[in-house]
Amino acid sequence: MNAGVHRIEGVTDPISLPRLVATTREIAPDDLLLSADPANPLTWIRRGDGLVAAGPDLLHIDVVEDGRLEALADLWRAIAQATDVDDAVGLPGTGLVGFGAFAFDECSAAPSTLIVPTVVLGRRAGRAWVTRIRVADSDAPDPAFGPTPLGAEWSAAIGPGAMDPEAHAAAVGEALAAIDAGEVSKVVVARDIVGTIPAGADLRRLVRALATDYPDTWVYAVDGSVGASPETLVTVRGGEVTARVLAGTRPRGADADENDEAPFALAASEKDRAEHRFAVESVVEALRPHTSELEAPDEPFTLELPNLWHLATDVRGALANGASALDLVRELHPTAAVGGTPQKAAIELIRRIEKSDRGRYAGPVGWIDGDGDGEWAIALRGAQFGAADGETRSVTAHAGGGIVAGSVAETELLETRVKFRPIVDALA
Repeated sequence: MNAGVHRIEGVTDPISLPRLVATTREIAPDDLLLSADPANPLTWIRRGDGLVAAGPDLLHIDVVEDGRLEALADLWRAIAQATDVDDAVGLPGTGLVGFGAFAFDECSAAPSTLIVPTVVLGRRAGRAWVTRIRVADSDAPDPAFGPTPLGAEWSAAIGPGAMDPEAHAAAVGEALAAIDAGEVSKVVVARDIVGTIPAGADLRRLVRALATDYPDTWVYAVDGSVGASPETLVTVRGGEVTARVLAGTRPRGADADENDEAPFALAASEKDRAEHRFAVESVVEALRPHTSELEAPDEPFTLELPNLWHLATDVRGALANGASALDLVRELHPTAAVGGTPQKAAIELIRRIEKSDRGRYAGPVGWIDGDGDGEWAIALRGAQFGAADGETRSVTAHAGGGIVAGSVAETELLETRVKFRPIVDALA
């Protein structure tokens, strides 16, 4: 860890948290990514705008206990209350900011992590800024930062994990049996691939590749979790809340004619529409108690990405009770799009039939500011990188698909291959 980092393991008494000062000033726009840590970048980027940590961590909070999302929401509220903010810019993402990457399952061995950096660079709507965050009354000098060139190109060696194609087919069979028995209506079954990268690999190259190839996604890098998510879990801004629900998938066509037909076939598929309906209902049910107005269209639209088509629905509402972005993350996760329905039964089934810990795959990833506003996605199309061990670092990636009545194992395997493509191509 960098000198001066306050590393916190587990649930902490807010009284023990240090008092902070956050100061934001406008700067000239630049390539934010080049100021990130090459080994462990901390970024949130979409179409060139976003946030990048350019200094060491100030607070690094890891929680592995049950109730971790509630604990982190409460801790963030305490941190915000204990921070003096001097913000001369006043845009989303200025002032106090924390980045988070949370485990999918509260039983996971992977921690749910919240990080407050010492330096955050941001850009939005043509304006750029720097935020410095420090412990109040500290006499430590401000950390130096600046752009550094990208390191040498590198590639990963990857192969099947614990959920290889045979294990995946068996898990899909178990899921269909549970659906036939009335245990669940939908469950998401994921599989993994594993491998290694060079210990000195510059992960900013991976972030840059994903941001270039998938510009309409949220490209995230938080505590070794790196990916390009097309699915917004929740955005909170000035009393408004939005969420984009994706469920129901088709690969892009092999040629122009086939690709033109793909969205129509997807929109007409009752299996995919049922999968999507479960996901939308789970989001609406979670948000309704916190909103005075809530809109969710009856019909989804088809969303085109470079590698596939999704059924998509945008949900919008007005907050009624002052809930923060992390409060809503706690309420929403896991949605039926990545877990299943009924939620509790689906999670228990996933624990039973999947042969590997999902870690942060399909968990919430994003940022929150001192006002409780923030942007959170579902950690999809990505991978988790371990610490350097000799000459290599481990890498694990997951991809999954929703299983409902009528699902076919071979088709579901193809869907995971398509969903692996963004991270596999970038790793290669």
